[in-house]
Amino acid sequence: MTSPDLTQSRDALADVVAIPVTPFTADDTLDTDAHRLLLRRLLDGGVRTVTPNGNTGEYYALAPDERRAVTELTIEEAAGRAAVLVGIGLEVPAAVAAATHARDAGAQMVMVHQPVHPYVSQGGWIDYHRAIAEAVPELGVVPYIRNAQLAGESLAALGELCPNVIGAKYAVPDAARFAAFARDAGLERFVWVAGLAELYAPSYFAGGATGFTSGLVNVAPAVSLGMLEALRAGDYAGAMKVWEQIRPFEELRAARQSADNVTVVKEALAALGLCRRDLRPPSRELPEDQRAAVASLVAGWAI
Repeated sequence: MTSPDLTQSRDALADVVAIPVTPFTADDTLDTDAHRLLLRRLLDGGVRTVTPNGNTGEYYALAPDERRAVTELTIEEAAGRAAVLVGIGLEVPAAVAAATHARDAGAQMVMVHQPVHPYVSQGGWIDYHRAIAEAVPELGVVPYIRNAQLAGESLAALGELCPNVIGAKYAVPDAARFAAFARDAGLERFVWVAGLAELYAPSYFAGGATGFTSGLVNVAPAVSLGMLEALRAGDYAGAMKVWEQIRPFEELRAARQSADNVTVVKEALAALGLCRRDLRPPSRELPEDQRAAVASLVAGWAI
């Protein structure tokens, strides 16, 4: 493969990579009106990179036609104001079809969800991502890494084969492992995105990350962007002040193996009157007696 010029896409990854929620109506269809309003709120708030069909967007609970609709709606709303990094995955033909759809719709990048196959070899991981990257050489490709057993050398080998693999969303909750992985793969070769959001961003930035993902940004764009500004300036004390502010909210999302990861975000948005709290299984709404606690956590934030 020849090397495409993906400088702008690399720059877009070194930022707050927003993972928008996917709002649903009372009859469990996509709430496109609420979705557009939420996306415009992110863009107006200063967000410049968005990932439709991410985990906070309930990727695995969406039907294929819904994923395509979410992709198209997001690209339409971004309209050049933000880079669009479309979440894709599942079996290779489905992932390739989603990647080509994202390209044809006008996306700049695709994020490849962690393979869900129960048996993933190092070489097979390379083959999986290579098949996707070679199908869309014009797009930046970003593997989503949640497997602690994956070796940095595997990403390095993928990068040698596919110049359009430009970054990695690293979501193993181990800052030391991340720092080692990034150096084994190529610290300068890839853009490193802290894939576990704000709680891990300061420690992962210390190890070489230059961007981080965020679901919290749906609720309070200024808070997430404030942390990024502090980290870019090397102001770790300032970043940790934001960390302390959001810690209770993010710990609610992370509890019980992230059972309420999306639930808490949608509950906060519902408390703000921005969308319904509806989710799809296997996620579930918070019990009514816990809802006020979420609303109180975000009270006083720079919403």
